[in-house]
Amino acid sequence: MSTANSPFRIANYRAYWVARLCMTLAQYAMLLIIGWQTYNLARDGGMSVAEASGQLALIGLLQFVPLFLLTPFTGLAADHFDRRNLGRITVLLQLLCAATLATFTWQEAIGLPVLFTIAVFLGIARAFAGPALSALAPNLVPPAILPNAIALSSIAWQTGMIVGPAVGGVLYEVEPFLPYAVAAMLFAVAITSLSFIGEVPRGKKKAPAKPIQQVREGLVYVWQNKMVLGSITLDLFAVFLAGATALFPVYARDILQVGASGLSQLAMAPAIGAALTALWFSFRPLKNNVGPKMLWSVAVFGLATVVFAFSTNMALSLAMLFIVGAADMISVYIRQSLIQLHTPDDKRGRVSAVSLLTIGASNEFGDFFSGSLAFLIGPVAAVALGGTGAIITVGLWAVLFPVLRTTKTFDPPDNLLEGDDDPHSEPAKQGS
Repeated sequence: MSTANSPFRIANYRAYWVARLCMTLAQYAMLLIIGWQTYNLARDGGMSVAEASGQLALIGLLQFVPLFLLTPFTGLAADHFDRRNLGRITVLLQLLCAATLATFTWQEAIGLPVLFTIAVFLGIARAFAGPALSALAPNLVPPAILPNAIALSSIAWQTGMIVGPAVGGVLYEVEPFLPYAVAAMLFAVAITSLSFIGEVPRGKKKAPAKPIQQVREGLVYVWQNKMVLGSITLDLFAVFLAGATALFPVYARDILQVGASGLSQLAMAPAIGAALTALWFSFRPLKNNVGPKMLWSVAVFGLATVVFAFSTNMALSLAMLFIVGAADMISVYIRQSLIQLHTPDDKRGRVSAVSLLTIGASNEFGDFFSGSLAFLIGPVAAVALGGTGAIITVGLWAVLFPVLRTTKTFDPPDNLLEGDDDPHSEPAKQGS
């Protein structure tokens, strides 16, 4: 990637990237410790492995419910209000959550009710932050370098996923309140960085419609554009089924028996694989056969998850999680590029909201599903069954959405570039 084509030459994008990095560092440091505290409080309180896994399931559910209920309206907000201001407000709410957890932990008053309450507020914050910040990114760079910008943004995200858990685990062993205190400071840096983003161009706005009608327009666009629908739902079902991350505390304490430091390594392994993949794409972006590569990457994701499920060796477990992260990054890179480039700007907030709802369903609600399944059949069987389900999903989606098999490039259709957002048009160049 030449300097002339680098998104970093754009000041607004640099500020956005720093904010994304700091916010992700803080989020993943917090989420790791929230899960660790929840599981240990449950186990130390006399709960069995299965019962404590159920508490992890509840944490996931409490984050998902506000995301599910608010998503149609958060997408509408991202399309009609200043996306920079929405980002600042949501980061501020997360800062307050971090400060609250730091205070309760420092005073040794932390308990499951506090953790559950904070999980709800984090769900609300992320419901609004996701659509606003995702829809903001395409406004900061020219369309020609958007895939590069997405790859670099993914590096910030994956770096946060790597360093955040590592820092969180180390700081927790020094003083349990420190991960939350540092997260609060990082959120403050993120707010400051977002404040440096100047005015950004927006697409042409159409005559305003009623709010419910606008929400419906976003949902209808996703439903009718088979490229967008297939990409979004592939991630939804694959990651929903194969969500092993929620059970990392179980593996760290009771299966691999590696403690808090091992928990950090488990959380870091998939993020390292994803970050290295994103770094590769920032220099060598994908150009051909993007649809088939997305399908194959999800299949590899599921297979590596199955192997991880049965592993009792830390080295093998880390290797499989590295592959999980790399495969997931390929899918994320392709999916986000296709969705952003195949959606008109006036609908990007709402479409991003739908996309992020499915990510929330696959992550937070997937955590609930994994924890609940672990409660019923045990953690190993739950993770193995989920990985198998992801592989089956790939086969089904290749049949149900043939456009995913035939899509060759990221190029949007000519009528979309010209401002016609008719979702019935063929959404991608296809092979013979």
